[in-house]
Amino acid sequence: MAASTKKMHTSASEKDTLRDELCAKLMTAFSVTPEQATNEHFYQALALVLRDRMRASRIQYVSKTHKQQSKQVYYLCMEFLMGRSLKNTLFNLNLTDTAKSVLSEYKVKLDSLYELEPDAGLGNGGLGRLAACFLDGLATSSIPAIGYSLLYECGIFRQKLVDGWQTELPDFWLPGGQCWLLPRPELAKEVLFDGEVHEWWDGSYHHVEHAGATRVIAQPFDLMVAGKDGKGVSTLRLWKATAPGMDMSLFNQGEYMRAVEQKAMAEIITQVLYPADNHREGKSLRLSQQYFLASASVQDIVQRHLEQFGTLDNLPEMAAIHINDTHPTLAIPELMRLLLDECGYTWEKAWDIVTRTVAYTNHTVMAEALECWPEDLFRQRLPRIHQIVCEINNRFGAEMMAATGGDVEKVSRMAIISYGVVRMANLCVAASHAVNGVAQIHSEILKETVFRDAYSVMPEKFRNVTNGIAHRRWLCQANPELTAFISKNIGDGFVLDAAELEKLKPLAEDAAARAEFMTIKQHNKERLAKYIKQNNGITVDPNSLFDVQVKRLHEYKRQHLNALNILDTYLSLKEDPTLDITPRTYIFGAKSAPGYFLAKEIIRFICKLSEEIERDPVIREKLRVVYLEDYRVTLAELLMPAADISEQISLAGTEASGTGNMKLMMNGAITLGTLDGANVEICQQVGAENMFLFGMNEQEVTARKQMGYRPQDFYQADPRIRRAIDTMYKGFGGRTYAEIAGSLAGRDPYMVLADFASYQQAQRLSGEVYRDREEWARRALLNTACSGKFASDRSIRDYAETIWNARPLK
Repeated sequence: MAASTKKMHTSASEKDTLRDELCAKLMTAFSVTPEQATNEHFYQALALVLRDRMRASRIQYVSKTHKQQSKQVYYLCMEFLMGRSLKNTLFNLNLTDTAKSVLSEYKVKLDSLYELEPDAGLGNGGLGRLAACFLDGLATSSIPAIGYSLLYECGIFRQKLVDGWQTELPDFWLPGGQCWLLPRPELAKEVLFDGEVHEWWDGSYHHVEHAGATRVIAQPFDLMVAGKDGKGVSTLRLWKATAPGMDMSLFNQGEYMRAVEQKAMAEIITQVLYPADNHREGKSLRLSQQYFLASASVQDIVQRHLEQFGTLDNLPEMAAIHINDTHPTLAIPELMRLLLDECGYTWEKAWDIVTRTVAYTNHTVMAEALECWPEDLFRQRLPRIHQIVCEINNRFGAEMMAATGGDVEKVSRMAIISYGVVRMANLCVAASHAVNGVAQIHSEILKETVFRDAYSVMPEKFRNVTNGIAHRRWLCQANPELTAFISKNIGDGFVLDAAELEKLKPLAEDAAARAEFMTIKQHNKERLAKYIKQNNGITVDPNSLFDVQVKRLHEYKRQHLNALNILDTYLSLKEDPTLDITPRTYIFGAKSAPGYFLAKEIIRFICKLSEEIERDPVIREKLRVVYLEDYRVTLAELLMPAADISEQISLAGTEASGTGNMKLMMNGAITLGTLDGANVEICQQVGAENMFLFGMNEQEVTARKQMGYRPQDFYQADPRIRRAIDTMYKGFGGRTYAEIAGSLAGRDPYMVLADFASYQQAQRLSGEVYRDREEWARRALLNTACSGKFASDRSIRDYAETIWNARPLK
């Protein structure tokens, strides 16, 4: 066993040190002794102790980085869905048992402190969770890194289901989460908006003045993430928007509201994650958020680099700036601005530095997620950045005209500014030295469709790095019983090298190991069933098949395909309650974007279907539906170990990768899904025979679209589809579901009806296999054994080797 992860008795010196630090922090921060302290005091004090330790380690880590002249990775993302920090930090610093022992002296349970911490919901879904996993992987891999994002006062909203309808409540996470944040006021930056640009030449020197600008101060707060065994510490620098100060001249003139309004308008930038942008004000705020992140972060990167090297000439050799999805794209023109206006570089030299420093990860093929901005808004809000983007567009267009032999149509499709719209994805492709997708199939789709023109001219830029998950959180911490089982059988080398999980494969043929594996699964299901009883008031049978679909609510993810099948099963059981089907509990968890009406209708449809089933005591013995309210990281950590089936049922060619599929697979769930996103690579690892695959592949989807897809054909031809959709029109639970029914029967943009029969076949097959518990256990255990590829440590190695050219510290 690796010494770093052995179960060791807590040494007296470790306990004494932690006890002394904890008592000192209780006194200095809260003026209480351990005897006077509440659980809240203990939680906050322990967090502050760990923050101080990580800060000290981070200082040493940075010093080592400078001595070795190692390349730094700067990872920009609008989202970091961190979840809770206490459990993860204690685990990675090997302090869990020590903390338990110290706290027990004061009759305090560590598990009780875990529950006091709010989720740091600084993200919306897979994008933000991936970024959080990468910070862990970077630290464990000893690759120096800083993540950059915004300190949202309200993160992803709290979801409250009122009569099945999603209601959004503010997520005030800072009161319990602020103890993890280290203020860095000495590193504050100034970000300029609006105004106008004046420029002139003084001999060979070009001067630029941004006059009449609105100034916003970016205040940094550092959240540190320790790697396993404390080998490295990554920093997540979060920027908070503040006003430079009250305009006292306005205030003294009696214009109190205007003075206060200026302050409020500055601070609103970091008030809420992803404000609605279906109106001009919302678009302006989103654009402001993105430039605020890009400007503050790039200024910080440049300052750090100049302090170490005194020049930006070697920036590409010593820094990798990574743009995670299109939201931080404005880092490109902002870096150009600093090089041109502040440092005096020529355009050619500045562009050379930028294009060798910046890389871009695309996370979607959805047209609406490839961000575009109205040029008039862009020009008004960011006048100097607009000038620079125009020049990039002109020069890039000329370069592409030469490269394509004057193909005007192709170059216009690649243009950064076209018909009054500024296209962020095209700017990323033009300026980045590497562009990657996040799964094999996704990267191919980018080359064949989304960026087909750019790929035909610049194929060397394009590559793939498949996503990964922080397996130490999603397996070791979320599923301690399974982790103990794995350690007992193959040692604990997998904690640092998930590829070692492959050593579990022979156990799939061992009856005793299969039985133990399924006993652990049963315990996890019982734990989840208890939560469901407490929070939903529904009693679910842990012996039933737990069929889980948890992810963002979006039509392309096809939660309504799952729900349509449930409705059909319910109607069949109503006709014949004696039908012989495998008892199944369907579990959903998802938030919809606040302005996405149809997605919210789908949530209500699933909730009302659940209520309808609960009213029938006969049917609910065979069929149950649970919608978990306010799905979040902490709830996912409870749910992933309990799942039997992992529903990954997006239309082939629409999901970039997915990471929930990896978490569920690692915890022994069997994938029921299409060949989409990372499901393709899951299939390569575990084999199609150990999944339940269904539906059209990406080529078949494309062919059907070209033929002209008519959902009415399926509605008319399949009596089960017709019965279910007609029931939706007719309604139940006191309302109709005509919007969903009309979408399916009329347009069906994600081909739910085309895949319905195949999906039902996969559902039936999964139920049959579940009855053979030995065979189910064999397949489930193989899924865990074959999941090692999907650790974020592997993803980080791939980025470091193929994109960043970064090496671990020695």
